[in-house]
Amino acid sequence: MAKHRIYTTSFASVYPLYVAKAEKKGRTKAEVDQVISWLTGYGRKELEAELEKRTDFETFFAKAPKINPSRALITGVVCGVRVEDIKEPTMREIRYLDKLIDELAKGKAMDKILRKSES
Repeated sequence: MAKHRIYTTSFASVYPLYVAKAEKKGRTKAEVDQVISWLTGYGRKELEAELEKRTDFETFFAKAPKINPSRALITGVVCGVRVEDIKEPTMREIRYLDKLIDELAKGKAMDKILRKSES
């Protein structure tokens, strides 16, 4: 079975779309970066380096410094598919990020997006 084309798409080509979606709804690039960092463990400088290298999605997630174990708490539908039902690991990571960006754009509180405890 052929890989989905998103795997070979550069993260840098989609990143501005994430930022634009968030900014259109009054959120910031810094918040997008915070969401990406929470999910993947990339710091600001590491993220900038990956964007500059035009790393593809598959490599971006494969080389992520620290994938957040709390990402399993992300549920819901993205692109008509329940993220928790996606079997292929890389596609599930991509859809987790899509879901987080959607929540950001919908105005959800950052502590809810980042699945922090409500204490």
